[in-house]
Amino acid sequence: MSTPVPPPTRTTAIIDLDLPGATISRHVYGHFAEHLGRCIYGGFWVGEDSPVPHVRGIRSDVVAALRDLQIPNLRWPGGCFADDYHWRDGIGPRDQRPRMVNSHWGDVVEDNAFGTHEFMDLCELLGADPYVSGNVGSGSVAEMSDWVEYLTRADDSPMAALRRANGRDEPWRVPFWGVGNEAWGCGGNLRAEQFASLARQYATYARDHGGNGLYRIAAGANESDLHWTETLMRSFDDLAADPAEPARPFQAVSLHYYTMSGSWGDKGDATGFSTDEWYTTMARARRIEELLTRHSTVMDRYDPHRKVGLVVDEWGTWWNVEKGTNPGFLYQQNTLRDALVASVHLDAFHRHAERVVMANIAQTVNVLQAMVLTDPDTGALVLTPTYHVFAMNRGHHDAAALAVHLRGVQTRTVDGRELPLVSASASVKGDAALVSLSNLDAESDRTLVLDLRGRDVVGHEARVLTAPALDAHNTPEQPDSVAPATHHGVRPHARGLEVDLPAHSYVTVRLDLR
Repeated sequence: MSTPVPPPTRTTAIIDLDLPGATISRHVYGHFAEHLGRCIYGGFWVGEDSPVPHVRGIRSDVVAALRDLQIPNLRWPGGCFADDYHWRDGIGPRDQRPRMVNSHWGDVVEDNAFGTHEFMDLCELLGADPYVSGNVGSGSVAEMSDWVEYLTRADDSPMAALRRANGRDEPWRVPFWGVGNEAWGCGGNLRAEQFASLARQYATYARDHGGNGLYRIAAGANESDLHWTETLMRSFDDLAADPAEPARPFQAVSLHYYTMSGSWGDKGDATGFSTDEWYTTMARARRIEELLTRHSTVMDRYDPHRKVGLVVDEWGTWWNVEKGTNPGFLYQQNTLRDALVASVHLDAFHRHAERVVMANIAQTVNVLQAMVLTDPDTGALVLTPTYHVFAMNRGHHDAAALAVHLRGVQTRTVDGRELPLVSASASVKGDAALVSLSNLDAESDRTLVLDLRGRDVVGHEARVLTAPALDAHNTPEQPDSVAPATHHGVRPHARGLEVDLPAHSYVTVRLDLR
């Protein structure tokens, strides 16, 4: 249960516009596409014989929507699926590719029509960097090493020759490489010490070929498993040496965290939830701040120069599947509540920009907290409320984080802990700044003063995302039930600007600076 606390007279956000901090990597706005439900098949991939408009079998409207988001990277093929995936099954003529059982997600048989070449084609269409997850759980060191060579080597090596035989002359650029996935669970049920040794071995043989330098990401902890992070950090070569030297043998560790209002057995419903469930969800979303702080503290102990990146390559909401859908396909509706869960996470990633180098929301199409949903009957495409948060935040990509000092924020007691009802972050790039503000109060509007210091503000433009109902969502029949609009509730103030924050809303304010 949650208990409200009487509101203060005014909330203030103090921002020193002339004190830029760490760069917010655009890669924290990364995405995730697993062979799961209708994410790949029926989402990205419709096939070359489909009546749905496509380019070489890849759905055109999905690509267009994601290009508008300027998505920086895409993680594939999993997820749990990655540690069952053998890449050679997904190359060559499609009619000759072997079938496989997707035992993790629905126990369905797939024909490997979407494989390495199709994924790399997708990334090129999107203008996104590929993030490939290698198979540690059921694969071999040689298999992973050969895949890297197949993708990235330019000469007449055996794997480069095989790639050319399959129709691709030039190698691809692959900057991000995952060494396993959830090795503590579906990726092998390993102990931390076991995986740390394997990660060193696999990363060593995932070689840099030619001018392609891999950024190797070792499968990291689940939620609050600090022991896992500490074990991986101990396995690095000397991190206290020259700060200019890269981390070896891998360059980052990952972290996974999902938000729900219930338990793993009953996660809560995506729609029709209560106000108390709203607040429980927001409190659990805010927990990402604590997790980033605790894991970063462990990493700082071994890595004072912060050579090692933290990659939150699975995050987002996880609800009970929609009634009537395959429980293994993880299809859920996406509401205004999901949008504010996203804004809370992104604020936290901005605040931890010195350590969090990449993040991947789960997942891009038709699965979990998706950007877009495609209707299996009509073929219609719907942009979700979460999509709009990502679109409203494009100004944060590769901008310098600005500290936001909040004063007078109302809290609400949720499960014995205080939930601040305003979340905020800001960044600056050149003569423009972007301020993101979330009002997590389900019931009350509030006014916030932006106390802007250090530079002159010569103009502003604001957008707002909200809807009358907490579980408002978009459908093919009503695609704009939750959509951003120009926000007129911003006024000059002696300290800067005064901003109206409607109940359960997300607001961005773009500032023109001098």
